[in-house]
Amino acid sequence: MNPDLDRLQPYPFERLADLIAGVEPLSGSDRILLSIGEPKHAPPGLIAEAMNAHLEGLSIYPNTRGLPELRVAIAHWLTRRFDLPDGDIDPERQVLPVNGTREALFSFAQAVVDPGPDPLVVMPNPCYQIYEGAALLAGARPYYLSCIEENRFIPDFDSVAADIWRRCQLLYICSPGNPTGAVIQQATLQRLIAMAEAYDFTIAADECYSEIYFDEAAPPVGLLQAVAAMGHRDYRRCVVFHSLSKRSSVPGLRSGFVAGDARIIERYFRYRTYHGCAMPLHHQYASIAAWSDEEHVAANRRSYREKFDAVLAILDGLLPVSQPDGGFYLWPSTPIEDTEFARGLFAEENLLVLPGHCLSREVNGVNPGARRLRIALVPPLNECVEAAQRLQRYIDSL
Repeated sequence: MNPDLDRLQPYPFERLADLIAGVEPLSGSDRILLSIGEPKHAPPGLIAEAMNAHLEGLSIYPNTRGLPELRVAIAHWLTRRFDLPDGDIDPERQVLPVNGTREALFSFAQAVVDPGPDPLVVMPNPCYQIYEGAALLAGARPYYLSCIEENRFIPDFDSVAADIWRRCQLLYICSPGNPTGAVIQQATLQRLIAMAEAYDFTIAADECYSEIYFDEAAPPVGLLQAVAAMGHRDYRRCVVFHSLSKRSSVPGLRSGFVAGDARIIERYFRYRTYHGCAMPLHHQYASIAAWSDEEHVAANRRSYREKFDAVLAILDGLLPVSQPDGGFYLWPSTPIEDTEFARGLFAEENLLVLPGHCLSREVNGVNPGARRLRIALVPPLNECVEAAQRLQRYIDSL
């Protein structure tokens, strides 16, 4: 067996299951899950209609590059959403559909990292654990950048030593962040692009939460948008990852894409021809319909705004928490250890949240997830309100 498998830490939900093992909630109320970021909004009908209309594709092997129509729809969406110059994104050379970005974020490191002497993959801390596993199984060492409140939960990239950047082969960023919801501003993205040029590393921007934000006049900036503003029309060293899971509330569709530097996309395509993860045709047609429609996405955002407004009104003054820049998570601090808080909350109120320790790593004696919770406001509004009321009761009992 690959010995690097032994370096993988238990997945966050395994750690949560161990934490609550043997606990029988005292409350007679139904369980509410705010621990996993699985959207529960009703998907738009146009997605199912497009899928059902193309079920004949079940008898055909899909192509790894995906349908030309899908790549064109994605290129048009990127151009519209991130105000890119018309024609800059070539659907033939710069777009690759994938079966959800989790699979792509993991496999991308396997294709990009050269397992030479002590390669580094730099990533935020806390983060989506896929980045860490991808680095380890690509033969690289994760290098963690803490996301702390004093820096608005954005990694302090400027504090990283030149020697680290020289050894860095891949930088994962996530904006809006998981779990913090922090958005990296364009000026910071452009500094990272300049460092990627200077030190020859690739930037992988996880932008899966980019379509969940609160100010319709100020959507989060994207990596390709920052590159285009610098006049780099080839988007060199920059690749973005997008998904329909959060944008369109269809996590079961397993549909996303990778786009950016044509040279990198072509090499990654070669990897994927062996990897064997072509998207089923009926999923591709459903994806065309989703990427071509914005009405359901705006409605999705309205639903999240309603939930954040209601929940934050209840939690005001109870926990140090504020509305994030984007995404659907709250990242409050806790009066006691986060693991103890989460276990007690489950025992007393049958409410599951994810302790910050499950998403972060201790570096130099500091764990940025300590005494924090990730609370996913994904259930319907009434359940989120009920969950906030249970949180209120539990905090009052401490």
